[in-house]
Amino acid sequence: MRFRRAALTVVVFAGAMAYLESAVVVYLQRALDISPDHLFPLSRPDMVGDLAAIEVGRELATIVMLVGVGCLAGRRWVDRLAWTAVAFGVWDIGYYFWLWVLIGWPHSPVTWDVLFLIPVPWAGPVWAPIAVSGCLIGFGLEAARQVGAGGMPRVSLVRVSAAVAGGLLVVGSFVANAPALVSGDLPGAFPWPVFVAGLAVAGWAAIASLRTVPVAATHRPLDGAA
Repeated sequence: MRFRRAALTVVVFAGAMAYLESAVVVYLQRALDISPDHLFPLSRPDMVGDLAAIEVGRELATIVMLVGVGCLAGRRWVDRLAWTAVAFGVWDIGYYFWLWVLIGWPHSPVTWDVLFLIPVPWAGPVWAPIAVSGCLIGFGLEAARQVGAGGMPRVSLVRVSAAVAGGLLVVGSFVANAPALVSGDLPGAFPWPVFVAGLAVAGWAAIASLRTVPVAATHRPLDGAA
C-alpha cells in the first residue's frame, strides 16, 4: 500500500509540475515572440545575459524539486534515487505531452528541441529524451517496489561503472551539437548510434542490478528446521 501511495503521489506531482513548466514555456514564447518551430539558432539577443541566467536558474530549481519529491517518497538511498528517477521521467514526458496539448508542439517524435543548458546546450529529437524517461520510470518503479518489499538491488562496481558509462554516452549524444549551437549555428545530425549504445549499456546495468531476491526470503528456515 505504501508503494502505491508513493507512486501515486510522485506521478501526480510530476505530472502537475510538467503542466506548470509547459505553461511557463508557452508564456515565454508568446512574450518574446519565439516560435517553437524556430528554436535554432540560439544566438537570439533575447537569450543572452539576464534571461539566459534566469533560464539556467529555472532548470536548477526544477532538478531540486524533482530530487526533493524523490527524497520525501523514499526511505533509503536506493528508493529515494528510484523515486527521483520516476519523478524526472514523468515530468519530462508530461512536459512534451502538455506542450502538444496546449500548442500542438512537438509535431512529431523527430522534432528537435533544446533539452538543457547546463553546462552547455543539450539538443536532440524529442524521441530521445522520451526514451530515456521511459526507462527511468520503468526501472525506478521496479527498484522502489523491490525495496518496499524488503529486497535490495544488487549493486556492484561493474554495474555502477556500466551505468555511469552508459549515462555518459547518452549525455554525450545530447551535447554533441553544443559547439555548433554555442556558435549560433544549426544542429547537425543526432548521433543516435552513440545514444542507443549508451541506453543499452545503462539498461543492462539496471536490469542486472534489479535481479534480486527479497531479504525476507534469505531468512526462511530450511525444510525440516525448527
